Amino acid sequence: MVRNESAQIPAEPTCAPQARGLGEEGHFGMYSHPPSVWPDFLTGQAERPVRVLLVDDDAHIRRIIAQDLMADPRTLVVAQAASVREGRKAIKQHEFDVMLVDLNLGDGEGLELLDYMKTARPSAEAVVVSIMENDEKVLRAFELGAVGFWVKNSWFGNYAQAVLQVANGGASITPLLARRLLQRFEQANGHTAKRRAPDEAERLSAREKEVLRMVASGYTSTEIGTRLLISTMTVNTHVRNIYRKLQVRTRAQAVRFASLRGLF
Repeated sequence: MVRNESAQIPAEPTCAPQARGLGEEGHFGMYSHPPSVWPDFLTGQAERPVRVLLVDDDAHIRRIIAQDLMADPRTLVVAQAASVREGRKAIKQHEFDVMLVDLNLGDGEGLELLDYMKTARPSAEAVVVSIMENDEKVLRAFELGAVGFWVKNSWFGNYAQAVLQVANGGASITPLLARRLLQRFEQANGHTAKRRAPDEAERLSAREKEVLRMVASGYTSTEIGTRLLISTMTVNTHVRNIYRKLQVRTRAQAVRFASLRGLF
């Protein structure tokens, strides 16, 4: 059932961003709430937090998620929506970096909004937040460009963490779901992937395969650059080449393609 309250009013912050002294360039920011050290080269700083659009038809759940996000100075809720209709309107009207979206909305499925967001806001990322872990819908969400899947009853981390992770080029998925999906890939596609691997592998250079393996392990572009002793710009160039060669649009799709075909 669609809630009657307005979906376009951003949640009120539970606390104002509190920076306790950002360091010089290349140093770390110190925050009083939550207590953490956050490198100033990562996306999500007190003066420029990651902007979030929250879509869920449960007002109570929206309030909980919004409070969690607004309690962290690195994330900011800019708009909320309670249905597919309101979600489409919010995507069109508001600038945001990450969308948190439930799969089951009162007037349809969150999958519709994933598809629409990639057209209307191609630079934004999406994380599905759901009470269910239906494998088919999870796979469909990733195919439509989602880079994370967060289970509402999971206590392994928090919503702000998920937002910051995807905003910095990573993926956010609960360990149990990741294991289930990998097992599913292996069981359904293992033999076929091995037969097709040589042809697909020829598309990627040795360095591109190395970058793709690190992307699949959850490393951000900055972390990959540090480990391979190359610049972040070079890493992103490799990622774009991987997308082009594998004919995919997102990191999640690239990882899934490579996993299905046994490229690593």
